[in-house]
Amino acid sequence: MKFQAAIFDMDGLLLDTENVCKQVFAQSCANLQVPFLEQEYLSIIGCNSKTINAQLTQAYQGIIDYSLLNQEWRNNYDDVVLNRAIPKKHGVIELLEWLKHQGIPMAVATSTQRNVAEVKLKLAGLADYFSALATGCEVKAGKPAPEIYQLAAQRLGVDAHSCIAFEDSNNGVKSAVSAGMTTYQIPDLVTPCAEVLALGSQLRTSLFDVYQELSLQSKSELMIYPSNL
Repeated sequence: MKFQAAIFDMDGLLLDTENVCKQVFAQSCANLQVPFLEQEYLSIIGCNSKTINAQLTQAYQGIIDYSLLNQEWRNNYDDVVLNRAIPKKHGVIELLEWLKHQGIPMAVATSTQRNVAEVKLKLAGLADYFSALATGCEVKAGKPAPEIYQLAAQRLGVDAHSCIAFEDSNNGVKSAVSAGMTTYQIPDLVTPCAEVLALGSQLRTSLFDVYQELSLQSKSELMIYPSNL
């Protein structure tokens, strides 16, 4: 294999959380009778809570005290994600199982707070695939800064440049590429922007596509080097 470890984002990549989160935010806006600023909302996908709070506080300035909207959103969101499994994205199990059988250690690098991330992964039946978890509350600078991916690699005991990373958001791709990782982007709610496309990440439609691609590459390498059989 050309990489020593695999690091995954969680929301919108492993789990179909972003659609749930967006729907809950929009409903929270409706509950408080304020507009749903969709473009501002989409711009914060992949960011940690500190960055989200700063950007949405500014966006809703003069409309509502954002702390009130944030509390409504958090309460409604927690009622959903802490009590039922979020659906897994297409190809998640196939890719995780394949990496597991290759002996590739795996970690999650998510902007979500640790206690919430742990519950989400456990409810979805994914927690046992991962040897390490790095979360947004554990770094000074969240995505798009590289720190969270560097922390995940450190916890796996590998160099960041030897890792393959999987992301859905533009902020996440910037983070993984900045950490020096070979990066696959599987877009969810946000279309890759020109700046991110220029970074040279591998763009795929699903993790199932990645699974097929990597498994075929592995078979080809075994054919070229039969001594590995």
